[in-house]
Amino acid sequence: MTIKVNGQDFPPPDDARVSLLDLLREQLHLTGTKVGCNQGACGACTVLLDSRRVLSCLTLAVQADGRSVTTIEGLGTAEALHPLQAAFIEHDGFQCGYCTPGQICAATAMLEEVAAGMPSYLTVDLAADRITLSREEVQERMSGNLCRCGAHNGIIDAILDVAGEHRP
Repeated sequence: MTIKVNGQDFPPPDDARVSLLDLLREQLHLTGTKVGCNQGACGACTVLLDSRRVLSCLTLAVQADGRSVTTIEGLGTAEALHPLQAAFIEHDGFQCGYCTPGQICAATAMLEEVAAGMPSYLTVDLAADRITLSREEVQERMSGNLCRCGAHNGIIDAILDVAGEHRP
């Protein structure tokens, strides 16, 4: 029994009550995933579980047994930023930065959801071979991730920038 976190295998915790958030932060020392409300309302703890976004504060670590977890630490490095990380910097998509890891993980999964054709009111421009999202759709799809500083415009701009380059 193992949980693959950022490509490395770890044993699940002995206590079945441990949240994925606590496993990541307290046992694996991956502190990029943030504790926000600890009630699933803010999205600061968003990580990818088998490439789908989940709230790690509401997910038991044992639910990730045999699955792959990607945290912000697993998306890019200082030398090779993930496209969304670079776009957040370019578009000033953060102020205090506390929500940024969850925002970037959620946006990564959201772009994959869109590319996979999850129902929405998006437009896929097959001639241009790119995804076209409206600002309103990005806001709706990211509504589970809150920014208390008010950097939402920069966050949306960063996602739209990357979505324009994303290939379906």
